[in-house]
Amino acid sequence: MYDPAPYVAAVDAAVAAIAGQTTLRPRLGIILGTGLGQLADEIEVEASLSYDQLPHFPVSTVESHVGRLLLGTLAGVPVVAMQGRFHLYEGYSPQKVTFPVRVLACFGVDTLLISNAAGGMNPLYRRGDLMLLTDHINLQGANPLVGPNIDAWGPRFPDMSAPYDAGLIALAEAKALALGIKLQQGVYVAVEGPNLETRAEYRFLRAIGADVVGMSTVPEVIVARHMDLRVLAISVITDECFPDALEPVSIADVLAAASEAEPKLTALMKAIAESQDAG
Repeated sequence: MYDPAPYVAAVDAAVAAIAGQTTLRPRLGIILGTGLGQLADEIEVEASLSYDQLPHFPVSTVESHVGRLLLGTLAGVPVVAMQGRFHLYEGYSPQKVTFPVRVLACFGVDTLLISNAAGGMNPLYRRGDLMLLTDHINLQGANPLVGPNIDAWGPRFPDMSAPYDAGLIALAEAKALALGIKLQQGVYVAVEGPNLETRAEYRFLRAIGADVVGMSTVPEVIVARHMDLRVLAISVITDECFPDALEPVSIADVLAAASEAEPKLTALMKAIAESQDAG
């Protein structure tokens, strides 16, 4: 049987390494997705730690993911932000992909804000829209909770009836309204990647109830909920995935769309963070 002790020890070592670099103990964590680094510029950074400085941390292999852990304050609120995440398509295991979430939770984070880039399948969505995740579908064929359960971290069979926190969703709605930002709401489906989908696959994913499709987020949310973190996630619609009018998409197109939407997402995330009692 797989022995979880080395994994727990690795998490503890990473937590100790981070704690040794700062006196901050943020309760608010942020995961910055593809091309969404502008929010990092809004953080008054006390410590910037490259992932390769942290014991047992994976290393980002995706060009648009910087690969740094930032500790500081955002709108006066202590935060720890992941500037770059990990994906199954990079060859990492689900446990490795979610290792940073375990570390953040053990470091004291109790609320997690997540951003990602996603393809929009809902015909009402347009490139550059923001979508608040209300639910998700896991089609990655993997789950980070497989294996022996670590009872100190969470239950063997965690409930997922409401993975995204209702209070945070209401807060995001109110802040978006105040800022004049259009905010869609819908279901995110996670696939393994790294290729984009065929026309038939988009039809299938839309038929099973998904509004957007991406290659991240769900593993992190599963682990965050396992450890009883409150979660809010927002997708930037970087391309329109309508089967009957499908156009080829490059990573440059995705990054350009994410960049165009950055000011909206940055303003919204900052407003949400400002409302958190995360001292």
